[in-house]
Amino acid sequence: MSKNKNIPEVSLLRFLRHSMNILKNPLPFHHNNFEQKGDTFRLNIGLNKSVIFSRDAGLLEYVLQKNQRNYVKSEIQTKDLVKYVGEGLLTSEGEHWKKQRKLIQPAFHKKQLANLMGAIKQAILSEYQRITTEEKIDIFPIFNDLAFQTVVKSLFSSAANQEEINRLQFITEETQKMLVKELRQPYLGWWFKASGKIGSYLKLTREARQILKAIVKERRAAGEKYDDLLDMLLEAKYDDGSFMDEEQLIDEILILFTAGHETTSNALTFIAQLLALHPEWQEKILEERKALYAESDDLMNFVSKAKVTQQVIEEGMRLYPPAYFIDRVNVEKDDFNGMKLEPRENLLFSVHEIHRHPDLWENPDDFLPERFADGGRKFSSQYFPFGAGPRKCIGNNFAMFEMIIAASELVAGFKIQPVSDKIEIKPLITLKPKDAFLKFEKR
Repeated sequence: MSKNKNIPEVSLLRFLRHSMNILKNPLPFHHNNFEQKGDTFRLNIGLNKSVIFSRDAGLLEYVLQKNQRNYVKSEIQTKDLVKYVGEGLLTSEGEHWKKQRKLIQPAFHKKQLANLMGAIKQAILSEYQRITTEEKIDIFPIFNDLAFQTVVKSLFSSAANQEEINRLQFITEETQKMLVKELRQPYLGWWFKASGKIGSYLKLTREARQILKAIVKERRAAGEKYDDLLDMLLEAKYDDGSFMDEEQLIDEILILFTAGHETTSNALTFIAQLLALHPEWQEKILEERKALYAESDDLMNFVSKAKVTQQVIEEGMRLYPPAYFIDRVNVEKDDFNGMKLEPRENLLFSVHEIHRHPDLWENPDDFLPERFADGGRKFSSQYFPFGAGPRKCIGNNFAMFEMIIAASELVAGFKIQPVSDKIEIKPLITLKPKDAFLKFEKR
C-alpha cells in the first residue's frame, strides 16, 4: 500500500519499544504522538501494516456522517469481536446491518422505553443496598453488576435465574479481556491460536449461547407477555413478514449484553467519582430531583426533564468517554482537506483526545457540567460519546435514562466523598475505571 507522505509516521521500532506500556495503557503513548506529530499520524504496527490515528473532530464527523457511505467498521469489530458475540448490530455491515437496524430500532423508541423505567429503577435500588457506609469501597463492582442487571431486567424481566445471569456476566467479561490481549499483542496471534487459548474462550461463548437459547425457548413455551425487550425482539418482523431466526436473535442479545452494560457501568463509576470531587453538583442534582418529583412521580417525566443531572452525565462522558476509540476503514480512496486516503486504510479516532482537545473546549481537563446547559447538540461536531450518524448507538436513550435514574438515586441515598483527588483509568475495549474507591454517608 502506498503511504500518504502528508501524514506523519511513527515507526514500528518505536511501537515495539513501547509495546509493554501500550498493553497496560496506550493513551499516554498516543497522546505523546499527537503532541509531536499533530492531530493525525500513521502508526506502523508490523511489516506493511499500519493504523492512522486521529483526533481531528472534523475528520471524524466527515467519516461518520458526511461521507459515511465510504466507511465501514474495521476487522476489530467485523471479525475479531464477531467470533465472541456474533453478527449483531454492533458488528455487522452493509445490507445485513440496515435490515437489523430497521427491525430493532422500534424497541428503543422512547414510548417503548417508558415500559422499562420501573424495572430499571428497581434493579438500581436493589444494587445500591450493597453500598456500605463509613468505609472506603470500590464502587465499580456495584455499578458493573447494576448495569448488567438493568440490561437483564429490561431484556428478560424475570426469565433468567441468578445463576444464569452470573454465568453470562462472567463469560461476557472474560471474552472481552481475551480480545484486548489479541488486539494489543497482534504479534502473539499465532501463539493464542496454537496454544488453544482462543479455542477455550470460544467454548465459553458457545456456553453463553446455549444459556440464552434455553431462556428464549422457555419464553416461547410460556406464551405470556412481559413487554420487555425480549418480547419486542421475538415479535419484530422484517419487511417480508418473517421473524428473526434463533441464531440472529442470540447474536443481538449478546451484543446488548456487551455494549449495554460495560459502557454504562464505566460511565457511572467515573460520574460518581466526579461528583465526590465536586459535592456542589450533588446538591444541585438533589434540588432538581425534589422539584421534579414534587411535580410528578412519573419516571419518564423525570428522566426527560432532569437537565442538571443530564449535564453532569454528559460532562462525565466528555472527560471519560466509555467508547474512547472509534474505528473505520474507507472502501474507496478519499480526500479530506488535502489528506489523501488510499483504499482500505485503517482509521482509529481517539474520542478521548477529541473530547479534551484544547482547540475545541475551554478548560478541557476541568469538570464543568454547565458547559452543557443548552444540551449536547451545541457540540455535535466535537462530542461523540455515542458515536454519530446512521450508526450512532441505538441504545443511547436507554443508557441516558438509566444513568439519570442511577445518578439521582445515588445522590438521594448518600453523600459521596472522595478517597483520592485523582481518577485512575484502565483502557481496555472500553475506558474502564481503576481503583474507584469512594466513601458514602447515608442521607
